[in-house]
Amino acid sequence: MRIINVNERLCLARADGRAIDVERASGGRFSASVQAIYPRWQEFRAWADKLGAQAEASTYSDDALRAPVPAPAQIFAIGLNYRAHAAETNMGLPESPMVFTKFASSITGPHSSIALPTKTVDWEVELVVVMGREARNVPESQAWEYVAGLTVGQDLSERTLQLSPPLPQQFNLGKSFPGFAPLGPALVTPDELPNPNDLKLSCSVDGKVMQEARTSDMIFSVPALIAYLSSILLLSPGDIIFTGTPGGVGIMRQPPRFLRAGERLTTTIEGIGTLSNLLQA
Repeated sequence: MRIINVNERLCLARADGRAIDVERASGGRFSASVQAIYPRWQEFRAWADKLGAQAEASTYSDDALRAPVPAPAQIFAIGLNYRAHAAETNMGLPESPMVFTKFASSITGPHSSIALPTKTVDWEVELVVVMGREARNVPESQAWEYVAGLTVGQDLSERTLQLSPPLPQQFNLGKSFPGFAPLGPALVTPDELPNPNDLKLSCSVDGKVMQEARTSDMIFSVPALIAYLSSILLLSPGDIIFTGTPGGVGIMRQPPRFLRAGERLTTTIEGIGTLSNLLQA
């Protein structure tokens, strides 16, 4: 199942490129609010699985797509979670997940333009996990049962603020400017993917590939992250987890390479889709 947000209305994406409006198809049983579906995920999933091919569908444009998780209560992000990225930073492999947060005001859509607040903004392609059930002390072996779906994300980072002293550094603020968390184009349920633990992800700037890896290079897998976070706090339906970025970020290049106004940032994860964001001054 693929969920999309079409002009702030909850829809199911069909293979033919059209969309089913959930509120209309359900006769009002479910509202048009995308975020409101996650606390009712099991009920919604059961209804959607029985929805027949006769359901009315309509076309939509990419420009109409919005974030499939527009207002999560909690956003978690994981640092140094790919072996290649840990190697390029010369920081070694972490013994436990490095966790920080992003603020929900940074969320934007898969085709939105994004303003660059400075000349030191960097890219970070990431697989994003969306929770579908309340999770507390979840065993790693059962973690996928708590996931509503996966989506594509960019953890855009203003490196000057992020790395400014004093310690601890300002990760939360440096990664939370408006538009610094584009999400989409769809939320895809894990059963739609041949192996949700091993997906190719990539990031390019004006067509030049900057990052390319597989999620199997993660140090802490999706189930491991859910088990770790839920051992400390309560994860709620609709919460999201940015699971880390692979090697190839701009700040570690020689010389460092940052994003520029007028460039297009393209972010892809196989089986899920592509973000395409124009960068503006």
